[in-house]
Amino acid sequence: MTPPAASGGTAARVLTAAVLIPLVVAAAWWGPTWLIAVVTGGVILLALYEFFRLGVQVGMRGYFRWTVVCALLLVAQQWAASEIQTFSLGSQLTVQRGGGPAYVSLELVLLLFALGAGVVALGSRRGLAETLPALGISAAGLLLIALPMSYVVRLHGLERLGPQLLLFTLALIWAGDTLAYFTGRAIGRIPMAPLLSPKKTWEGAAGNLVGSLIVAIAFARWIEIEAMHLLLMAAAANLAGQAGDLVESAYKRSAGAKDSGVLLPGHGGMLDRIDSLIFAAPVVWCYFEVVIQGRI
Repeated sequence: MTPPAASGGTAARVLTAAVLIPLVVAAAWWGPTWLIAVVTGGVILLALYEFFRLGVQVGMRGYFRWTVVCALLLVAQQWAASEIQTFSLGSQLTVQRGGGPAYVSLELVLLLFALGAGVVALGSRRGLAETLPALGISAAGLLLIALPMSYVVRLHGLERLGPQLLLFTLALIWAGDTLAYFTGRAIGRIPMAPLLSPKKTWEGAAGNLVGSLIVAIAFARWIEIEAMHLLLMAAAANLAGQAGDLVESAYKRSAGAKDSGVLLPGHGGMLDRIDSLIFAAPVVWCYFEVVIQGRI
């Protein structure tokens, strides 16, 4: 019989998912890319807050405000980049149009962060011993959370297939997590990463992968992409998502925390909820752009 605490936790988890999933699906399918950018920016802000709070628990106080400013600039840049339309005028000539207002390159935003972080560090009243840890956790927050998560916006903004590919990414993560949970409980025996996440097993990880592949098969009738490409894309995104889950577990273990926060009942914090999506979204975008479109 399930203990009351576990039962309550499961009920809260299910209720939270029942409320959030329809909202996320509706926004991804019917919402414009600028709305996805606004939502993604808010999610990144909450995730960064939790990440920096974990850093404080191990004595690393980052430059939160500057990191948030640059993270939001990254999201704006990804939205602007998604507004660029490419037209082919023959085999040797392509024309680009659009780019959103005040379009700047991704490299410029990253350079701005680096230069600004240096200025903030020099102007800070903190002790010199805090400079390196502060710069380190600030860079980690931008590069390991904000940058990859911003590709949710870029993914949604892809011509024709953007909303479908974003829903595909979300579905393969959700299905993978669900099948991993039940597979791990039923037959999980071999620990996958006992120091990072004692409850994760290789059997559960295999179930996670199978769940994502099932989603690829289901979406093959809906997305105008070859089924083999969808399977490979789902596999790559799933493995990246599982890596993201373990990386986020490493953050929490190093800070001695069970969850990144308490924002979402039954799920922990925002960072707990998006850890797989952070790494999976850019993988789906890269696969589509590089392998299918051959643009990069």
